[in-house]
Amino acid sequence: MCAGEKTQIQALERTQPILPIIRNVPERQTVDYERHGTTTLFAALDYLSGKVIGECKGFHSSEDYINFLRKTDKVCPSKKVLHIVTDNLSAHKTKAVYEYLESRPDRFVLHFIPTHSSWLNLVERWFAEITNKRIRRGNFESVPQLIKAIKDYIRTWNKSGRSFTWTKKPSEILAKIKKARAC
Repeated sequence: MCAGEKTQIQALERTQPILPIIRNVPERQTVDYERHGTTTLFAALDYLSGKVIGECKGFHSSEDYINFLRKTDKVCPSKKVLHIVTDNLSAHKTKAVYEYLESRPDRFVLHFIPTHSSWLNLVERWFAEITNKRIRRGNFESVPQLIKAIKDYIRTWNKSGRSFTWTKKPSEILAKIKKARAC
């Protein structure tokens, strides 16, 4: 599973409605808005099935991360070892997180991606998807309304059966990395 957080998702209420797309004119929206607060989305993407486990919280502390791991633990089949691909956020590496993981022996294996390589974590691609298709174009009068929209999007996504597939071969990716290091 690829896991991560999308922080500071703002519940923005536009002062004018979004103008629809018409022939030869792109969709337009006002830059004026009223801000009603923020939420943090914790999500885990099962890259094989495309299913997403998501939860919104007020913050992104290690305690919130542990609670999300507990939810992931409950939702996933109990006999499976969960390999979690995640970034190097300090909240993922606290003593409390490691104590929780040790309390669930043979359940979780964490894989930390290198710094500045978020593209290796497919949940980041899914975050772009929800941002572009639901959050950015939304008009939210409150944080609970924003959270409801996020949950609805996750339900719709999970019903769609959609998943992400790498289009580059490993040899192509490694060649690009080698070329970048040479510069």
